Amino acid sequence: MTDENADTSLRDREKLRRKALWTLSLLHPGDPNAGPIIQVLENTARQDEADASIQGAIAISELRNVIEIQARTNGLKVVQELSIPEPWRERFFQASRGSTRHVNGPYLHDLQKFIALWKQEVEH
Repeated sequence: MTDENADTSLRDREKLRRKALWTLSLLHPGDPNAGPIIQVLENTARQDEADASIQGAIAISELRNVIEIQARTNGLKVVQELSIPEPWRERFFQASRGSTRHVNGPYLHDLQKFIALWKQEVEH
């Protein structure tokens, strides 16, 4: 995994962040191989802070309060994808690549799982 110092788009940063987090999750605490991965995460966070397009983004804890939900007749709830504000929409998209979803948007339980796991990953 390489870390380019050049500014990258939100999508590219999220791909890089996700790859770093997945790689880091395979290591044990204190593993010396974690250093370069942590550096990638720190550089990505700095680029986020400098990205004017996501300045003033809502906190993850507020995400559930702003999304629009559509109840389906089968009892499942679907999130109106465009109601998820950036950078969370892109972060959720990258984290849930390959997941099944309804034709009208992602399932609410998947977004709730993402929110919970994001908080855990940040603490890790």
